[in-house]
Amino acid sequence: MTLALFDLDNTLLRGDSDHAWGEFMVEKGLVDGDYYRARNDAFYEAYKRGQLDIFEYLDFALEPLSRFSLDDLGSLHEEFMTRKIHPMRLPLADALIRRHVDAGHYPLIITATNRFVTEPIARSLGINTLLATEPERTPHGYTGKVSGTPCYQQGKVTRLNEWLQQNQRSLDGSYFYSDSINDLPLLMAVSNPVAVDPDDRLRQEAAQRGWPIISLRNDAP
Repeated sequence: MTLALFDLDNTLLRGDSDHAWGEFMVEKGLVDGDYYRARNDAFYEAYKRGQLDIFEYLDFALEPLSRFSLDDLGSLHEEFMTRKIHPMRLPLADALIRRHVDAGHYPLIITATNRFVTEPIARSLGINTLLATEPERTPHGYTGKVSGTPCYQQGKVTRLNEWLQQNQRSLDGSYFYSDSINDLPLLMAVSNPVAVDPDDRLRQEAAQRGWPIISLRNDAP
């Protein structure tokens, strides 16, 4: 079965769910507002430049999860979905997913953002298979640490290869949709790479390599 792989943030969504979760925590008064917003913004800018120290960022981003029970986090995430994620939804992204499903392809979201933030989003998009950065958790809650290889840059290829081996699948004929230069390693590994509303560096790479460049933004030219 042909794989249809999708990045999440700024690809299937009009925005970044990881950064938005940080903003949500600031707005709810769950973290030190000025400090947290400044660091959250700085990490996001580093990500967009392709210069993010993923482990430094995860120490920052996952620590707040350790402060709350799983029940409290579930309630907070429901509010987050309504306030932050639903406004980011893109009808053209939903239609793209449906086209692949209708063609008999297997949809999979692969994202650097952690599973706590992204799993409910993937479900809302109708995609059941998610490869994401894994926050460490126990039966009592999250520890604030990362588990395994972060699903970022080359780590996306590593994590996907592990999944392919475990599920006896291959990348033959595969598609991958992404907006970010950070995903260049995985874009180069699939059969059909597609740049979606790409950042400037990925747009240049896609143009040089002859990859399709598309937009899922309703207001895009």
